[in-house]
Amino acid sequence: MATLSKKTHSDNILIVLLGPTGVGKTELSLRLAERLGSPVISADSRQLYKGLSIGTAAPSPRQMARVKHYMVGMLELDGYYSASHFETDVLTLLQELHETIPAVVMTGGSMMYIDAVCKGIDDMPTVAPEIRNAIYSQFEREGLAPLLQELERLDPIHYHEVDRMNHKRVIHAVEVCRTTGKPYSSFRTNSRKERPFRILKIGLTREREELYDRINRRVDHMMENGLLDEACSVYPFKQLNALNTVGYKELFRYLDGDWPLETAVEKIKSNSRQYARKQLTWFRRDSEITWFHPAMETEIMAHIRQAMRP
Repeated sequence: MATLSKKTHSDNILIVLLGPTGVGKTELSLRLAERLGSPVISADSRQLYKGLSIGTAAPSPRQMARVKHYMVGMLELDGYYSASHFETDVLTLLQELHETIPAVVMTGGSMMYIDAVCKGIDDMPTVAPEIRNAIYSQFEREGLAPLLQELERLDPIHYHEVDRMNHKRVIHAVEVCRTTGKPYSSFRTNSRKERPFRILKIGLTREREELYDRINRRVDHMMENGLLDEACSVYPFKQLNALNTVGYKELFRYLDGDWPLETAVEKIKSNSRQYARKQLTWFRRDSEITWFHPAMETEIMAHIRQAMRP
């Protein structure tokens, strides 16, 4: 029996095809979308940006000619965007799409973005640009340690919950604390929001050795197809948050003269594998996901058809 994440009277459904980096989401999402007559909504926080098509494994022009894509290449590198923005934009888009397309495919591996659409995220105060700029300037000058100390003082509850190695999460919490004078944790309700459509989550997975081999080969393919040139083209903007991501930050170390190119490439592979492990840990906490090997397309379509029955 197909597991839907919520019960509604709606005939509309959002099919969420998720999984770790390199598992094979893109090609399968295209085939599913073609069979369902659906566009594809990308749930990848880096594919949103222009000029990063190789390093983010964004769908190619040929793939986008096969199926219409949304949320790809829509932002300038210095554009600010968050899971909250994604929630608002995708819900508005789905309202329009579901008028004529009952089953819409969304695919990606950005955990927070997927949860934002499926579950909703807490409404956080708007952070003033001057506060955000001041904190990022402090981070660039002094590193993360002083901001961690500030977070521990202002919000000890969130300090003990947050991933203290993830500077973006730490910085955002400090932003909210400084903006409001209240702990970041006081704004977190973790209440699930209702959606006017049903949600079917399909997870793709492979054996670890198979996944890691695909990741390693994909990095080699990216390098052969111009990832270094792409990194060079955005190198002048390397301080931007959009570029603090696997593939670019390692090549920036090469361009800075810190590492030989071979070391940078091996770091991309190892950091990509680490990110895949993080994604799988996050997704496996979600009991609403039904897991398949990407080769099980027939079984996946049967699962979708069953879920679409009244």
